[in-house]
Amino acid sequence: MDLLLILTYTAICIAIFKIFRIPLNKWTVPTAILGGVFIVGALILLMNYNHPYTPFAKEYFVSVPINPAVRGVVTSVEVKPNVPVKEGDVLFRIDPTPFRAVVKQKQAALLSAEQEVPQLEATWQSSVANVDRATADRDRTKSAYARYAKGKIKGGPNSPFTELELDDKRQLYLASEAQLTMSLAEELKSRLAFLSNIDGVNTKVAEIQGQLDKALFDLKMTVVRAPSDGMVTQMALRPGIVAVPMPLRSLMSFIPDEERYFAGAFWQNSLLRLKEGDEAEVILDAAPGQVFTGKVARVLPAMAEGELQSTGALISSQHLMQRGRVIVLIELDDNAIRNNFPAGVAGQAAVYTHYFSHVAIMRKVLLRMQGWLNYLFH
Repeated sequence: MDLLLILTYTAICIAIFKIFRIPLNKWTVPTAILGGVFIVGALILLMNYNHPYTPFAKEYFVSVPINPAVRGVVTSVEVKPNVPVKEGDVLFRIDPTPFRAVVKQKQAALLSAEQEVPQLEATWQSSVANVDRATADRDRTKSAYARYAKGKIKGGPNSPFTELELDDKRQLYLASEAQLTMSLAEELKSRLAFLSNIDGVNTKVAEIQGQLDKALFDLKMTVVRAPSDGMVTQMALRPGIVAVPMPLRSLMSFIPDEERYFAGAFWQNSLLRLKEGDEAEVILDAAPGQVFTGKVARVLPAMAEGELQSTGALISSQHLMQRGRVIVLIELDDNAIRNNFPAGVAGQAAVYTHYFSHVAIMRKVLLRMQGWLNYLFH
């Protein structure tokens, strides 16, 4: 663009020399050259400093890699490439047969588990009855043993109860005590099994219900739908391909129908004047002679050239030699670029600040001249 300004000045000088028939001598030619150096140099400095320009600008968009959540054979592809779709529209389907089988298995297991809950309750009630019976038996044998022991002590050598009978009663009492302990343990076990709940649901039932929910989710994921409004482009997916849920190998790229920004890479010293909300203009290589207006939406707060990550490797000094440019996002006023050109078109951009606004006219003229050159060059 600076070359355009120099050529314009040269053309004006030639026209003045021709129209006014100024002679070419040692005074007029150096004067025109030196005047051009000062005038053009001052204009270029003022223009580049206060109204920055970049030849590196491009529209950026985000694509969504479509990866299946389950593994299976693709049975049908229902989306057409480069045709807009709505959120929730079917993109492709995976064979649901194995997932339906798993759902049936889990449904049967859930029904069986739900039927086991009354059985657990009955087992618990039975163990409670066993505890009551063991308690009564323990009390009976304990009373008999106490009566024999008391009679043995009271009768002395003349007691009608022999040592053998007393020992039998004691052994019966100890056996009933052990039986009561075992019944209590069984009652505790059956009670814990019956009362083991999560949010009021038996744990086994809840576990199988979770497995059924997972199986139903997997079955639902056999139908892959559009995550938002948008379209699929450059699609190579065909029926018969085995879909694998691998994030590094997507089956198709989905372009959401969302707001896009035009990004330009400006010199770092442009930050002295660039501010959010400044007027901006964009020209495209694909649209010679057209100028698209907008404003600065955002000056990105970080530059990739200064990024460091913990990798265990030393940083080369060459990394410090990469100066980099500041990325500025430009929000265009209308959807002319979005509606008439493919996503990702490249061009050039200029930003006009409120400093030396009269110089901005020259920048606008030069930008349009550069746009006209796109008829010839690319």
